[in-house]
Amino acid sequence: MHPFAQLLDIAERSRANASALPQQVELVAYWRGVGFMLAGQHFAADMAEVAEILQPPRLTKVPGVRSWVLGVANVRGRLVPIMDLAGLLGLPSKANWRSRRVLVVEHGDHMMGLLVDAVLGMQQFAEDRQVEAPDAEAATAKFVTRAYERDGKVWPVFQLLDLVQAPEFLQIAV
Repeated sequence: MHPFAQLLDIAERSRANASALPQQVELVAYWRGVGFMLAGQHFAADMAEVAEILQPPRLTKVPGVRSWVLGVANVRGRLVPIMDLAGLLGLPSKANWRSRRVLVVEHGDHMMGLLVDAVLGMQQFAEDRQVEAPDAEAATAKFVTRAYERDGKVWPVFQLLDLVQAPEFLQIAV
C-alpha cells in the first residue's frame, strides 16, 4: 500500500472510532442586583452599587436639613447619613418601620444610607431579557434607564450612583 493511502486509511479509522465532541452548551450571561420595594413598586439596584444592607440603625437628628434626611448613624465607627428615599423622591412610603431596610451606597470616600420599604434579596436576570424601562413616575424616571423582564414581571433598574450624584440629593440644607 502506498504511504499516502495508509495515512488516509489511518485518518478514516480514527474518525470512525473517535468519541463524539461534547455538546456545545450556550452560556447565558446574568445581571445580578439587589431587589427592593419603594412606594409599592419593586426595583433592582446593581450589586456593585450596594455596599451593604442594614436594619434601620439608631439615628441622631441633624438640624437645618430637609425632611427626608433622617439623621446620621454610627455604622462600625463611620458616620453615615441616612436618607428616606421615598421622601427624597416625593413618593408615599407604604411600609411599616419593621420591614424597612437601609441600602448603604459607597461613593468615593463617602457612605450614604438610603431607607427603602423592603429588600427583596438578590435578583438574577438573563442579560438577553433586558427591556426598555417602563414609563415610571417622574420622580424615578431620571434614575431608571433600563429594566429586566422575568416571569412576566418587569424590574426597573434604579441607578443609585446617579442618585447620590444628583443636585437634588446633594442639596440637603433647608
